[in-house]
Parts: sequence; structure tokens; C-alpha cells
Amino acid sequence: MTPVETAILAAYFFILVILAAYGWHRYYLVYIYMRHRHETPVPRARFERLPVVTIQLPFYNELYVAERLIDSVCRIDYPRDRLEIQVLDDSTDETQAVARRAVERQRALGVDITYLHRADRAGYKAGALEAGLREARGEFVAIFDADFLPTPDFLERAIHHFTDPAIGMVQARWGHVNQDFSLLTKVQSILLDAHFVLEHGGRNRAGLFFNFNGTAGIWRRAAIEDAGGWQHDTLTEDLDLSYRAQLKGWKFHFLPDLVSPAEVPVEMNAFKSQQHRWAKGSIQTCMKLLPSILRSSQPLAIKAEAFLHLTANFNYVLMVLLSILMFPSMVIRYNMGWSEMLLIDVPLFFAATMSVANFYMVCQREVYGEKWVTRLKYLPFLMSIGIGLAVNNSRAVIEAVMGKQTEFARTPKYRIEQDSDEWIGKKYRQASIVQPMIELTLGLYFTFTVFYALANGIYGSLPFLILFQVGFLYTGLLSLVQQLGGDNVVLDTQVAK
Repeated sequence: MTPVETAILAAYFFILVILAAYGWHRYYLVYIYMRHRHETPVPRARFERLPVVTIQLPFYNELYVAERLIDSVCRIDYPRDRLEIQVLDDSTDETQAVARRAVERQRALGVDITYLHRADRAGYKAGALEAGLREARGEFVAIFDADFLPTPDFLERAIHHFTDPAIGMVQARWGHVNQDFSLLTKVQSILLDAHFVLEHGGRNRAGLFFNFNGTAGIWRRAAIEDAGGWQHDTLTEDLDLSYRAQLKGWKFHFLPDLVSPAEVPVEMNAFKSQQHRWAKGSIQTCMKLLPSILRSSQPLAIKAEAFLHLTANFNYVLMVLLSILMFPSMVIRYNMGWSEMLLIDVPLFFAATMSVANFYMVCQREVYGEKWVTRLKYLPFLMSIGIGLAVNNSRAVIEAVMGKQTEFARTPKYRIEQDSDEWIGKKYRQASIVQPMIELTLGLYFTFTVFYALANGIYGSLPFLILFQVGFLYTGLLSLVQQLGGDNVVLDTQVAK
């Protein structure tokens, strides 16, 4: 081989080894979940007199869902003299009037609810939570984002976990009111189920660190203050505070059976925006806190898990590099003897990809019982869309590493609860041309690679190549079609039916 060919293959296999290592980490998460699957957290006791709880509802331009959330929270079953609700509205549009009317209507019914509006939006969501906390009277603080619909029994089922004075936060599992709307919403529901059930469930029960997800959870106010309060130097203030609190010794509980329904994004660009914020914020938190975590006195298992958790999004950059290197490495290996290289290539690919399939299959079996088999048809699309997000999330990682500051970009919600609901023509649509064109270019690149593999009989690599091809074409094309106002039925909705 020439020096260039050697360098290409070395880089290609180096990337595969790293991705395979993170793939094995998914097997580990499944293992610790299964090992501790019956160890569901239970309250140590029950409060004789329920404590005062403040519920915070942070808003920013949530015209379609603000009233729904306010009404839903006001239906929570909890003593009225023990419950305070704060609407923290940073909105600059008609949401202000909608939220004010809803607050006034509920206050007339005897609900202790206040409307707080900030004009400067300093610190974004973290700043709003911090400002509200200064005026809150609750010993405990529950938080719900605008797209959630908490059930009436939420507080009653969660609050008693705080009878243990070491518990600083309790996190509920997210549900999905519109998961059957389209292929995209179906895939998101599966992604989120695995994050909560396996990641949170496994980590929490094994005594490892896990994080508050920004909503559908309750904090002990003392834990927030002890950890340094809400800080807004990252886009994931929830992840940041979670690690700081746990480093201080506070314990968390994850309640898999307490489900708080929510609306997942129905628009590809909104989904990408959400993923970009989460990926960038996690790397910002990694750069901020990982040195302190590694220097701490925490056990090695906690440090290792924190490292893998906080660095996982770097894999998206590796995925983009792998995508570029895949075709030249295929040509080089074909010319030098394909069969020998399969002994290295296939095991690494399987470690990186089959771990993903196993991860989500186990989760669906845990959540849906006997019906889980019917959901297996979505796994190839899930894996493809995960690959298709590589460009979007790589940009987020690079921005975080380069220290580029961006505002907290909220995820648009359109109050989509049924198949008949519509979002086209509503406000808050997001647009991007350059990134979808890059994704489409990579999709066409892999289309050419697929034809090359077929022409040369390299059939063993076809399943992997097609995952990349479909992922980039789907994310790029759907982004363009939806932002141009086209009908998403053919590309998205009907596939999920």
C-alpha cells in the first residue's frame, strides 16, 4: 500500500475501534439495567404533612401549548395551601396574552398561581428558573416544559421520595402523546424510551450518576442551592446542575412507572434543533465539569460512566469522518484482497451497530411487553436517522469545543396530539438550507458507494452502507421538504402507518 492508503485505512479502523468501544458501553448499560431491573426506588416513608411545592413553568414563545400546560398543572391533586405555581414567561409574542389570561382564570378559581415576565431573557431558561426561585416559597420545586401534560397524581406519587433527606431530585419518565403521528415521532419515542428506561434506570439502580432532564422532575431546593444554583454557561443547565449536585453528595431517584406525557417534535428541523442543543450543551458540560469529576473522590465506576456519558457526542464527529473514509477504504481493501479485511471490519461494525439494535430492542421489550416485536420494524429507520443526525450534531460538538456561544434555541411545539392535527402553516417554523444540502450530498455519496459495492460483489458491507445512505437522504430531504412548506405525508406520515 502507498503511504496515503495506509493512512486512510489506519484512520478508518481507528475510528471504528472507538465507535465499537462506545458500542460495548451500550451492552454494559443493558447489563446493569437487567441486573438491577427489579430494584425500583420506593419512598423511605410518607410525609405526615405534605411540604410546600412550587411548580415552575418556563415559557418562551409557546403560543399553541401555554394554556394547555397551565390548565394541566392546575389540575394536579395537591393541597392548595401547599402548592404554588409560577409561570415564568420570557415570551416576545402573543404567548404573553394567552398565558396571562390562563393565569387570571385559574387564580379566580382559587389557585395560587403567579405570572412573571422578563424582558431581557438573560440566562435563557436557566435564568428564568433562577429568577423564579428567588420568589418561590416552596421547599421543593417541580419543573415542566411547555410541551408536557403532567397527570393529576404526579406530585402525590413523587413527593414522598423526599422523606429521605439525602434525595435531591426525582425524575419521572417522559411519555409521548403524539408518537404515532409519523415515522419521525415514532423514532423519537423509541430513542427517548431507551434513554429513560435503560440509561436512567440502569445508572440509577447501579448507584451511578444520572441527570435531571430539564422537565418532569422535582428538585429539593436545598440541593439546587448547595450545588451552586442554576448556571447558564452551558445549553444544558439541567445536566450541569445534576452533576454538580451529585458531586456534592445528593442522591437522585428515577421513577420509571411515573410517566409524564409530552409532545415530541413533528418537524425534522425542530428535531434537529433540539438535538443540536442537547449535543452542544452536553459537550459544554463535559468541558466544564469532567476535570472536576475525574479529580473527585468518587469511585472509579462512577468516573468511568461519567466520562462515557459526557463524551458520547464526540462520536458524531467520528461518524462524519467515517462516512467520508468509507468509500476510499472500500476501494483500497477490494484491491488488496477483500476477504482478509472482513475479519477485522465486520466484527468492529457489528460491535458498533448491533449494540444499538440490542439496546433499543431490550428497551421496547421492557416498555411494551408482548407487543414489542411489532415495533422492531422501526429499528432500521432509527439507526439510519441516528446516522443522519451526524452532520447536525457534529456542528454542535465543534461549536462547543470552539467556544462559540449561541442562544438557547427552543424546540417549536404545535399542540399535535392526534393524527388529524396539523402543524403546517403555524408559527415558529425553522429553516436551514446549507446543512440539509450537505446531508443530501452525503446521501448521494453513499448511493454511489452502494452501486460500487453491488458492481464488485461486496455484498457483506451493503447493510451498513444502506443505513448511511437512507439516514442522510431522509434527514436532508425531509428537512428541505418541510421547511419549504410541502406536504410531509408521503415522506413521513405514511411510512409510519
